[in-house]
Amino acid sequence: MADRTHAVLAGIGRPAPAPGPGRAGRRTGALPVAAVAAAFTLAQVLLVHPGMGLGWDETVYVSQVSPHAPAAFFSAPRARGVPLLVAPVASWSSSTALLRICLALLSGLALYLALRVWRRLFPARVLALAGALYASLWVTLFYGPQAMPNYWVAVGALACAGCFVRARADPRDRAAHAGLAGTAALMALMRPVDAVWIALPLLVLAVPGRRWRPFAALLAGLAAGCGEWAAEAYAGHGGPLRRLADASAIQDGLGLHFAVTDQLRSLGGRTLCRPCTGALPAPLVTAWWYVLPVLALLGLLLARRARRAAPTRTALVCAAAAAFPYLFLIGYAAPRFLLPAYALLAVPAADAVLHLVITPRGTWRPAALSLAVLALAVHLAVQYAVLDRTVTRTTADRRAWHRTAGALHALGVRPPCLLTGQDAIPVAFYAGCGSAATDGHNANSTRAAIEETARRIPVATLTPAGGTPPAYARGWPAHRLGGLLLYVAPTAQKGPAT
Repeated sequence: MADRTHAVLAGIGRPAPAPGPGRAGRRTGALPVAAVAAAFTLAQVLLVHPGMGLGWDETVYVSQVSPHAPAAFFSAPRARGVPLLVAPVASWSSSTALLRICLALLSGLALYLALRVWRRLFPARVLALAGALYASLWVTLFYGPQAMPNYWVAVGALACAGCFVRARADPRDRAAHAGLAGTAALMALMRPVDAVWIALPLLVLAVPGRRWRPFAALLAGLAAGCGEWAAEAYAGHGGPLRRLADASAIQDGLGLHFAVTDQLRSLGGRTLCRPCTGALPAPLVTAWWYVLPVLALLGLLLARRARRAAPTRTALVCAAAAAFPYLFLIGYAAPRFLLPAYALLAVPAADAVLHLVITPRGTWRPAALSLAVLALAVHLAVQYAVLDRTVTRTTADRRAWHRTAGALHALGVRPPCLLTGQDAIPVAFYAGCGSAATDGHNANSTRAAIEETARRIPVATLTPAGGTPPAYARGWPAHRLGGLLLYVAPTAQKGPAT
C-alpha cells in the first residue's frame, strides 16, 4: 500500500494520488496509539496520587485563577498558559484530586493528538511504541497531571514538528498549517522562550524551499502565544528585553554552563537540582538517558531506506534545539526541562527499536525480541521505582505545608492574612493567605508595607529553627513547629480554625 507522503519527503516531488487506507484502516491504525494514551492516563491516576498536594510552582499558577487564596507573585520567567489551562476547574473548585484527574485526562488526550499528527509519516506501530517509550518515563508520568507547563510544551513541540513536515510537503494540507500555528501558540503560551528555541530550526528549514506558508503560520502562532507575555512585559517589567533580563537573573544568569551532569543527577528523582551537587544516580537509573539519543540517531540512519528521512531529521533537530539551553546555558537542572526533547526523540528511537526487533531473521529474531522485552521490563521497573520514591517524598513535603497552614489557622492566622519568610508562597496558598517578600526572586513588598498590613490583618513570618526573623517580626510571639518558627503578629487572635 503506497504512502504518498513518503515520496514527497524523500525529495522525489509531489506524486500522483495513490490509493490510501480507507476509514476502517485509519481507525485500526489509531487504536494502538489510543490504547497507549489511555494507559498513560490510567497510570497517572494510579501511580501519581490525585490527592498529592500542589507544589511550589503549582500554587503560583493555580492561585492566579483560584478563589481559594490571593494570587501569588508572578515572576518574570513565568507565563500565563498554565493558569488558562487550569482555570476551568480551579476557578470554582479547590479540589486538588479533581484538578489532577482532569489534567491526567487532558494530558492523555494531548499525547494521542500529538502522535496522530505523525500518522501519515510513520506506521502506527512506530507511533504507538514512541508514545509508550515517552509515557513510561517517570518524569512524564509525574508531570502529566501537574499544573506545570513543561509537559504541554513537549506535546506541543511533538505536534508542531509533525505539522511542519506535513505542511512543507503539501501546501494544500490546511489542517497541517492550522495545526502548526495552533501548536506554536500553545508552546508560546506555556513557555515563550522554549517555544522560540524549538521553532527556530523549523523557521530555518522553511527558508530553502521557500515554503512561506509554513513559515508564516509558525510566526503567527508564536506571535499569538507570546502576545500576552509581551503585553505583561510592557505593563509590569519595562518591556520584553527587561523581562528577559529579569528572568535570566532569577535563573542565576544565562550563559555557558555545562549542565549535562546536573541533568543526570536529577534523573534519580530530584525535581529541582539547584544547587546540583551529590553523587550521580546508579547506572541502571541513567542508562535510558544514554540509550535514547543513540537509538534516535540510529533511527535517522535507517530513515532514508524507509523513505522518511525528512520527518526524522525534523524531530531530531527540534529535540536538539529544545535540549540545548538546558544542557549548556543554565547552571542548574530539573528533569522536566527536557520533556520536549524526550518527546521528539521518542519517534525516531521507536522506529529504530522496531527495526532492530523485526529485521533479524531465523533464530536471531526470537533472540532480538527476547532482549527487547527484557530491556523494556527493566526500564519499566526502574522508572516505577524512581516515580514511587519521588511521589512519596513529594507528598510528604506537601503534607508538611498543609500542617503548617493548619497550625497557623490555630494561631489565628486566617484569611484575610499574609505570610512571609521560608516557603511562604506554598504555605500561604494552603492557608488561604497572601504572600510577600522584601528581597529575593519573589520580592513584591517592603518592610513598611508589611508592618502596615500587620496592623490590619493577621500576618506571620516563617523562619527555620535557629534562624533570625526579619526586623519587623522580631518582637512578635514565636511558636515552634518542627523545624520552623512561626512568628505571628499580635493582630492575630487564637481560636478554632474556620
